Amino acid sequence: MSVSTILNLAALCDITGYARAGDVERCLRQQGIKVFHGKGGAPWTTLELVNFAGGIQAAVSNESDSYTADTFK
Repeated sequence: MSVSTILNLAALCDITGYARAGDVERCLRQQGIKVFHGKGGAPWTTLELVNFAGGIQAAVSNESDSYTADTFK
């Protein structure tokens, strides 16, 4: 499985231009980006989720790298 690139609050503040966690989270959610909460409630997401919301999907280099519903049967 590929390793996701984590975008923490500091990176998200730089990307969005907002300084407060609540503003960053609102901005991401408005753009359809899935947001998670870390220790202390700080929002974080991954580069893959940002790309997915933007319509950019990474190519799967190896069939064994992806999971389907049948994988866990």
